[in-house]
Amino acid sequence: MVQLKTDTSIEAMRETGRVVARLLTAVREAAAVGVSLLELDEVARGVLREAGAGSPFLNYRPHFAPTPFPAVICASVNDAIVHGIPTDQRLRDGDLVSIDAGATLGGWAGDSAISFIVGRARPADTRLVETAFEALEAGIAAAVVGNRIGDIAHAIGTVCRGAGYGIPEGFGGHGIGRSMHEDPAVPNEGRPGRGMALRHGMVLAIEPMLIGGGTDVFHPDRDGWTLRTSDGSRAAHAEHTVAITHDGPRVLTAL
Repeated sequence: MVQLKTDTSIEAMRETGRVVARLLTAVREAAAVGVSLLELDEVARGVLREAGAGSPFLNYRPHFAPTPFPAVICASVNDAIVHGIPTDQRLRDGDLVSIDAGATLGGWAGDSAISFIVGRARPADTRLVETAFEALEAGIAAAVVGNRIGDIAHAIGTVCRGAGYGIPEGFGGHGIGRSMHEDPAVPNEGRPGRGMALRHGMVLAIEPMLIGGGTDVFHPDRDGWTLRTSDGSRAAHAEHTVAITHDGPRVLTAL
């Protein structure tokens, strides 16, 4: 069931979104050659503590997971698409890093993700990351009252496919509110004019995931969480929490 949010609730979610934005900014600034993924997780925990916020990621255990998630960020490097568990792995020059993070504050959740390159960037990686954000912007632009879920999915898929990238099947965005994952599902590919109608008060986490090699195939890592490209190519992920309003889409996880 889709829970429509009041304007007051959307304002409260905006405060949560600001915490997520500060967290991702701090992690991005801390990411450098030689820094470990666990150290980035500690940076994120510090931002949450300072804000008096919780983490919807920590100890989260969906049906597919063998264990509760042990961190407050997902840190996915190079061929990892999403759900990477932070470890003592240290970043190397040229690594493509995707950080997915959330926060809970005042009973409301926020969720966002960024991708970036540490050190010297390969042109192919720069293009992949830029396209992920272009797909996100296209999806946000389609998130208007009167459109449908399929319009968001089509906008994202058009950008990804047009650039020659793959889209991991079965993974995409979602509703968000009191819980991190709510109805409806928001696919990253679909037909325009199809699916649930978008209404004022819906809040969605829109999140393109791109596979650089052009295939849609992926596999879970041995940890049961991390999803990796099956062809070994690199991946990128971008996400914002977005409120659908009569005045247009409102990005709640922007700085």
